Amino acid sequence: GIEAEAELLSAMVTFFKKVGLTSEDVGIKVNSRGVLGEVLAELGVPEEKFAATCVLMDKLEKVPIDAIQGDLEELGLEKSTIEKLLTVLTNKSIESISEVLPPESQAVAELSQLFKLCEAYGISDWVMFDASVIRGLAYYTGVVFEAFDRQGVLRAIAGGGRYDKLLETFGGDPTPAAGFGFGDAVIVELLKERDVLPSFEGSGYDTVVFAMSEDLYSVAIEVASKLRAEGQTVDLILEKKKTKWVFKHASRNEARYCVIVAGNEYENGEVSVKDLSVGEQKAVKIDALGDWVQEVSESE
Repeated sequence: GIEAEAELLSAMVTFFKKVGLTSEDVGIKVNSRGVLGEVLAELGVPEEKFAATCVLMDKLEKVPIDAIQGDLEELGLEKSTIEKLLTVLTNKSIESISEVLPPESQAVAELSQLFKLCEAYGISDWVMFDASVIRGLAYYTGVVFEAFDRQGVLRAIAGGGRYDKLLETFGGDPTPAAGFGFGDAVIVELLKERDVLPSFEGSGYDTVVFAMSEDLYSVAIEVASKLRAEGQTVDLILEKKKTKWVFKHASRNEARYCVIVAGNEYENGEVSVKDLSVGEQKAVKIDALGDWVQEVSESE
């Protein structure tokens, strides 16, 4: 049901908030393929041309209507029909779009419910109805949405919607589905512009684990896995680096401990553990790493 789309929009907004963005930075335009379908039906466009028309209409945001005139003619759509459709798609409110759709419009009822749910989620200042949002991919079947930069500098930040027939198209069982994807490069640019991109320095690892040689990588993985199982955050380095570089890397990332897996210690079933806060180093049995984690946790 439409509750899934509301949950997705809430998840998207939660992410934006977590990375330091606000509703003044990002907005989310919401529409429904159902709106377009009902409008096309009113204009006499056959259902089998619906998907192809969606793809063409999505292009109109980037190119003039004359640029796709040939494609429109191939579909049998008259220019006057598209111009009427364009007039409809300029609507920015559910109230105005409902005036040009059938009285019992399922698309309008669905969108109205979605915006009520968004209000309950407390994200109404992020979302807005925009009939021009179509999403060019033909597999969408219902609600579609697109996150955008309110300053209008960057392209779409994220987008998604409902695609109930997608899995079925690829041979799967008929399964209702909805989702969205992010443009990670666009988000990074947006965070840079708003000056909220984290430096990722000082991420605060508990421990950095490093193997002195390639043949000890499997041991380092075992050690890192043990520490993570005990609840530590661990940065595992499986590269040819000098010990000096590793210690600098650990300090730069504000790690508390550095575990070195070296041949001599490993022969004794041990690793070398350095407490970077005081500079002390000692050997710890690999089998006793759980006890070591508990010991240092209690001392902090």
